[in-house]
Amino acid sequence: MQMKSLPLALSILCLAMFAKAQSSLVQLSTNMGNITVVLYDETPKHRDMFLQNIRKGLFDKAQFNRVIKSFVCQGGELDDTILHREKLHPKTPLQRIPAEIMPSLIHKKGALGMGRNDNPEKSSYLSQIYLVEGKIQTDAQLDAIEEKKGMKYSPQQRETYKTIGGIPRLDKDYTVFGEIVEGLNTAEAINAVATNKDDVPLKPVVFTPRILSKKEAIQFFKKMKIEVPATQH
Repeated sequence: MQMKSLPLALSILCLAMFAKAQSSLVQLSTNMGNITVVLYDETPKHRDMFLQNIRKGLFDKAQFNRVIKSFVCQGGELDDTILHREKLHPKTPLQRIPAEIMPSLIHKKGALGMGRNDNPEKSSYLSQIYLVEGKIQTDAQLDAIEEKKGMKYSPQQRETYKTIGGIPRLDKDYTVFGEIVEGLNTAEAINAVATNKDDVPLKPVVFTPRILSKKEAIQFFKKMKIEVPATQH
């Protein structure tokens, strides 16, 4: 994370989150700069599927093709593309990732999530990701979310939403499986690009993900002064 570009409170919150390092790092190389994300070990199905699809080249030269200011940057295949393809092959079983929605993993700014359609299982697409931008939240707004969804945020989660922001209304409905650890300013710049009425950037924002090697990951964790995990995926 480019710590100098972030408020002190955000730096402290991020370091607290990574007192125990996760094991997988992925760099999204975009035509607007690089973004490095860590994948949570707490969501192994999404982590492993994302890594598998990167190795297959599924996301090579993909686009952030739905950018909603102060909300999300969505990349990969669009809902309509996925659902149309599935409609053409009705006998083929739908490919989804079972939901891994965890109370500890919230839609704070910089969170990495997997998109989905409106299915009751809340299972995710294989080929659509999003980066959370969101907005600063108030206690009253968080209270309303808790009451509506029957959930309770921890004091640290509340502080995160009140300090760096996010999209709490997506909590308990979509799987968060990682977060940005470097290049947050690039994600902010992407979220600010000009778009048309359908939220498609007027100038394409292209990205290709690359899994960091074990050596690169170790160097990154050391730079961040985080305990290096025993394994890399």
